[in-house]
Amino acid sequence: MAGLKYMSGFGNEFASEDPRCPGSLPEGQNNPQVCPYGLYAEQLSGSAFTCPRPTNKRSWLYRILPSVKHKPFTATDSGYLTENWNEVEPDPNQLRWLPFNIPKVSEKKVDFVSGLYTVCGAGDTKTRNGIAIHVYTCNTSMTDRCFQNSDGDFLIVPQQGEILITTEFGKMMVEPNEISVIQQGMRFSVDVFGETRGYILEVYGAHFELPDLGPIGANGLANPRDFLVPVAWYEDRTVATGYTIINKYQGKLFSCQQEFSPFNVVAWHGNYTPYKYNLSNFMVINCVAFDHADPSIFTVLTAKSTRPGVAIADFVIFPPRWGVADHTFRPPYYHRNCMSEFMGLIKGHYEAKEEGFQPGGASLHSMMTPHGPDADCFEKNSTAALKPERVAEGTMAFMFESSFSMAVTKWGLNTCQRLDKSYYKCWEPLKSHFNPNWRPSAK
Repeated sequence: MAGLKYMSGFGNEFASEDPRCPGSLPEGQNNPQVCPYGLYAEQLSGSAFTCPRPTNKRSWLYRILPSVKHKPFTATDSGYLTENWNEVEPDPNQLRWLPFNIPKVSEKKVDFVSGLYTVCGAGDTKTRNGIAIHVYTCNTSMTDRCFQNSDGDFLIVPQQGEILITTEFGKMMVEPNEISVIQQGMRFSVDVFGETRGYILEVYGAHFELPDLGPIGANGLANPRDFLVPVAWYEDRTVATGYTIINKYQGKLFSCQQEFSPFNVVAWHGNYTPYKYNLSNFMVINCVAFDHADPSIFTVLTAKSTRPGVAIADFVIFPPRWGVADHTFRPPYYHRNCMSEFMGLIKGHYEAKEEGFQPGGASLHSMMTPHGPDADCFEKNSTAALKPERVAEGTMAFMFESSFSMAVTKWGLNTCQRLDKSYYKCWEPLKSHFNPNWRPSAK
């Protein structure tokens, strides 16, 4: 959207005020007896007050009316958004979904919230330890209603259609090949411009951070400067018919009414913000000698668990890059993993499965479920000339990887009717090349 401005940096201490109200940020303190312009001071805390300074997350919002001014929350229809991981029996098979259907606006108007569907997940919002994966398919902008997730952070991955996200901190336009993170408790509304689809990774109990780089050094992967934070923008708008706040709390949806827009923050400062990132800015690290490096080198963001090196969830991408490894089967290797791997495709064709895995679809390879290249990929790449080549040009696949053993919902297995029950057949043509008479060639 033309004219939108951003501040750059990951986890920075930001300060922003709407230029229509210069001097709206208090000077030298957070909550003066009387705020400039007669505003209310309100703190939004994303961490415990006593967290160590590097992990302490909070922002101060200076708003026309505080968010506490609303009618009581009451339960509302949660649709296919769920935290019930016991709806159906466990399924350890390799699972793949065809592109999820987007409703036609001529048939039914569906906005971002009513178009949320939980595919899989694990853990518990009450104990603040878990993960959920959702898709959104919608065709209509949210009108006089916003969403607040009290359970965790949303990492939003648009796949089809740009989305304009209005937050208490300002506005962000997020297009396919970009991502946005709306952290716990932040209110936001989504405008769309046609048939729209994407993926959401939700984590409970941790915030996303940049992965440690270790021997890579000070730079590389997703660089902090490329993350963008909106600038303050407010509307002083009364809604006579009532503005609806939808609150996701303990896995259920609740709603309340208030008489004014929640996007009435004139100024703010702090380090707890929504943000977005363009995946094309990822600085790819790759093998330049031999063998296939582990996909952890493609981690954009991680939500760490209390166990060192083990993530509640990692967001990993497979961007365009050069493949130059010698004496090497270059596509992903066959694998069984103590992590769960949910993959989606934003555009193009995934290198290890040229057919079947489509943009807007997904796959889930659960804990210790074997997976790897299909038969065509294996045969082609076992005999390919190993010259330098561009890999994944024009494509972008991603992975939500988690240490949780995720359960698939009833909607994911049955109701959506997008499960590809022939997925296993892509490995059926794999044949034995074993030759007991093989001997190493003389050097």
